[in-house]
Amino acid sequence: MVRRTWAPRGQTPIQKSWDRHDRLSVISALTLAPYNRRFGLYFRIHDHNIRTEEVLEFIAYLYRHLRRWFILVLDRWSVHRAAVRRLREADPWWLEVEWLPPYAPELNPTEQVWDHTKYADLANFLPDDVDHLSEAVAASIQETRSKATLIQSFFAYAKLEL
Repeated sequence: MVRRTWAPRGQTPIQKSWDRHDRLSVISALTLAPYNRRFGLYFRIHDHNIRTEEVLEFIAYLYRHLRRWFILVLDRWSVHRAAVRRLREADPWWLEVEWLPPYAPELNPTEQVWDHTKYADLANFLPDDVDHLSEAVAASIQETRSKATLIQSFFAYAKLEL
């Protein structure tokens, strides 16, 4: 990714980076409490591609924190669809699922979490290794989590009425 940066005149900045064969996958959810209108941001970081099991564990994690019935809005990624199929077999009373239209990331407010993390907080960030990157991503999302107006703007960008 190429971003603008500052450097003394005539001195092109050179940023050295580590060999990127490692990876991070992050799963997140934005929440809105129906009565007191409080926003929440939950996330988990994995060192491998997210699979159905991780999605199921994340949904269980959300339920443990929310402790009530909730509507889960998902895009149509195959891993999400597989997780919902498995959940429907268990028929949890506390979950309702709504699907976003296919190929419509602009309607998904969590996409704004990633845009903010990648292009605002971590622009020009060069981690030493994947652990350093994981720490920086977690710190960025933790900071975003504490900014209710920023989270509200993610919903507004997706044109979702609250």
